[in-house]
Parts: sequence; C-alpha cells; structure tokens
Amino acid sequence: MSLQSQTKLALANLSPFSGSSQSLSASAAGARIEVGLLTLDALALAFDHVVVARDALSAAPIEQLKKLADALAKQLTYLLEPISAVEVDADQCVVQMRSSPPQRDDNGTRYYELLVRRGGELSLRRFEKQTGNIRQAVPAHVTREVFLRLVDDFAGVAC
Repeated sequence: MSLQSQTKLALANLSPFSGSSQSLSASAAGARIEVGLLTLDALALAFDHVVVARDALSAAPIEQLKKLADALAKQLTYLLEPISAVEVDADQCVVQMRSSPPQRDDNGTRYYELLVRRGGELSLRRFEKQTGNIRQAVPAHVTREVFLRLVDDFAGVAC
C-alpha cells in the first residue's frame, strides 16, 4: 500500500474536528508522514506542518537534494503560490524553498516554506509576516484532494 493510500486511510479514521489539534501519521514502503492537523471536515483540512521522511534519502548528498527540490518546484503547481529554492546550505545539507512570489496584501506577507534535508526529510509549513512583527507559522488550508496529492508528490519525488 502506498503512503498516499495509508494517509487516506488514516484521514478516514479521524472524525471531523475544529478548535483542537490532532496528529496524523502513516507509513509505507520506507516512507513516513507526520502531520499536525488543526481542522478536519468532509472536504478540507488545515495543517501546521507536514513532514515526510524517506529512508532512500537518508544519506543523500546536497546535489541529490537540489535535484529533488527542483523536481518538487515543478510539481507543486497547485499550491497557492509557486515554490522555488531560495537557499542551499551545503554544510548542513539543506535546501530551503519558499513561495515565489509570496502572497502579499495589506495584512502582510504569507508564504510556504519547504525544507529538503539530508536524512530524507521533506517538511512543509506556511508562514505569515505582518509589518513590524516577526514571522509566525499559520495554518495551511487545503482540500483533502490537494493534501493527498501533496503526500503522493512528496513520496514519489523522493524515490
């Protein structure tokens, strides 16, 4: 069973909720997912983080992680903003990606941040930076369909 199928099953076993947080986890074929769910209903969900770990990438060199980041940038066209690499840290073996351009309005700037790390970890969060304040994590709202596509893309591109 694929990571997407296991995640879909784990979602189906949760009752709709709002106002609290629940953890969702699943694993399949050398891949694991951890999600901090903030809201769940029949059509959509909100999360504060999604982390997918792939055993196959546990010792990946920075060049492989950069290729993986490029592939993700091409695939994740269905999020609110396109994502592209903004920094490559060869010492820590991390590729940092962000929305490019971020979403801006009178209330500030919102963007996705995706980290591709040695150890096989892909993590996604949404941030907001209001004028004069430090950035803070905010919920990312997506349909269940988009969420499952994201899980499939994370698991697939990391092979």
